[in-house]
Amino acid sequence: MTAETSARFPIVALVSSAGGFDALTMVLAGLPADFPAAIIAMQHLSPDRESHLAELLARQTSLAVDPAHDGAALVPGRVLVIPAAKHLLIGTDDRVRLLDTGSLPPARPSADLLLCTLAVAAGPRAVAVVLTGRGADGALGAQAVRIYGGQVLVQDEASAQEYGMPAAAVLADNPSPPLSLGAIAPALIGLLQP
Repeated sequence: MTAETSARFPIVALVSSAGGFDALTMVLAGLPADFPAAIIAMQHLSPDRESHLAELLARQTSLAVDPAHDGAALVPGRVLVIPAAKHLLIGTDDRVRLLDTGSLPPARPSADLLLCTLAVAAGPRAVAVVLTGRGADGALGAQAVRIYGGQVLVQDEASAQEYGMPAAAVLADNPSPPLSLGAIAPALIGLLQP
């Protein structure tokens, strides 16, 4: 982070699909309550079912966890969980905007849409973490985060329930080696220490 961006906090987006609950739980459980970044947790969900992801994740971490609401401010040490049937965009004002989604396909919420807006809004303050999941959602977004000066972490094949999303992110020109699921929280802590 440069001096210009250090006055504003980092924003971490954790994106996942199949196997995502366990992956999100493990990463969030490894982060301290005073983690210096705002966090957005995304898992592909059916748009026609109510999601309890936020309350389930809140039981597994010392961080504050809330469902994302349109216009909510991003705050360091707080996790916003994208609700079912919504896409989440990040504004340059560090607030989130929710868009209604249609029926499946494609993946809902969209990791690519989230990460592309994160890249543009946060630039070098952005950190994308691509976790387990089928398909290629998140690969273009991860590439955008890197192009705008952010960091990208990717879960490795050995620890992923499904390796489609991480593999696609690696193939989208991610020069960092994939990490085991257990190494991601420590890597985030190390990456964001002053």
